[in-house]
Amino acid sequence: MNVDRIRSDFPALDARADRPPPVYLDSACMSLVPRPVLRAMEEYYRDYPGCAGRSLHRFAEEVGRRYEAARSAFARFLGRDDPRGIIFLRNATEAINLVGQGLAWSRGDRVLISDQEHNSNLIVWQRLVAERGIRIEVLPLSADGSFETELLERHLAGGVRLVSLFHTSNLDGRSLPVREVTERAHDHGALVLFDGCQAAPHRAVDLDREGVDYYAVSAHKMLGPTGTGVLAATPAGLERLRPLLLGGETVETSSLTGHTLRPVPHRFEAGLQNYAGVIGSHAAIDYLARVGLEAIEAQQREVNRRVTSALEGEPRIHPIGPTDPAERPSIYAFTIDGVDPNDAALFLDEGHRVMIRSGRHCVHSYYESRGLPGNLRASFYLYNGVADAEALVRGVRELLERLPGRPVSGTSAARRASPPRRGSGPSRAAGSTGAAARSVPPRRTGVRGRAGSARGSG
Repeated sequence: MNVDRIRSDFPALDARADRPPPVYLDSACMSLVPRPVLRAMEEYYRDYPGCAGRSLHRFAEEVGRRYEAARSAFARFLGRDDPRGIIFLRNATEAINLVGQGLAWSRGDRVLISDQEHNSNLIVWQRLVAERGIRIEVLPLSADGSFETELLERHLAGGVRLVSLFHTSNLDGRSLPVREVTERAHDHGALVLFDGCQAAPHRAVDLDREGVDYYAVSAHKMLGPTGTGVLAATPAGLERLRPLLLGGETVETSSLTGHTLRPVPHRFEAGLQNYAGVIGSHAAIDYLARVGLEAIEAQQREVNRRVTSALEGEPRIHPIGPTDPAERPSIYAFTIDGVDPNDAALFLDEGHRVMIRSGRHCVHSYYESRGLPGNLRASFYLYNGVADAEALVRGVRELLERLPGRPVSGTSAARRASPPRRGSGPSRAAGSTGAAARSVPPRRTGVRGRAGSARGSG
């Protein structure tokens, strides 16, 4: 795979007069967008900006054709024979909510989740505990990434209505055995929902073969635009669901006293859709298919292997999850003794142009139950090469050199840091010592909303 050629397709990685190209290692949060996706979205607004399914003129006919072509493309990409099982939504969070709010629950029904789920696969079930009287069962996962089938069986034997798990963890990059989980769940009469946000962008998925009932993905993690997601279900699975929203495009006919819903999938896509987002997302999965998911995963594995190998001898570095990078190819999650994760992330960004994630990664329950403040997470994708791995390692090692001796954290780390070495990075390197001093107090004092997500919602 030619990483340099691939990088040239991503405008965000272009060198500019005021800065060199960045080292972007936060694709688990949001991937970058290539030029073919940007062009596809621009073409919609420029060449055929119509409403699908409403008018008969050429704009409407063209956008309708492309919208349904995207539905068929996602079905192929995710291994669904029937495109009627593809529902376009805002993101995977809405897809999980559609399943959670759409199923007919009875008091005492049980939902099985793991102890490492994203908030999007936790909060919806907690609300249903209060509103519908369901019960949440928690499947604890091992620290080393292994999967305990016997423990799953014990939970299933107690009676479970729905198993709702991540396919690949956004916290440490481990993947669960989807087919085995699904088969065992079905043997006990349970439905299965997987959060596929961290899996589908990186590996081939064959949902029909694996028997999965519901699968949620977000386009913004797979080279697509924000505000576009997919619930990939079986048509029978969709028939079980009550739509979250009703209105335009969801009904065959209506009167002042009643209405008749359209068949699936249209009954779940109320109102004017994000046509540009759906068309851009189609271009994104076409791009991934051209590069090849096997090649992408192999490239990520090599980058991760180089980072893991380079840092495994550092006694203050502690990786999270499986020790073998082949078992977590897209993610390297770690802590540094004595260094606040937010301090470290700012140091790497300001001093080395290396962008990684810090905080609790929207898996607050994992950190709360273990008394942990958070960690660092580098996540890799098809545009990351060996040079990116080396830049991350170089930045982490410089941080360790600046903070020797007994463990320190927070603003004290900034006060103990020595002046930047000559040639250690771009001109902004001088700001890297101040990054630590700025990182912790703003997160704890007046920052609200999404601006504080590194410590708050993230």
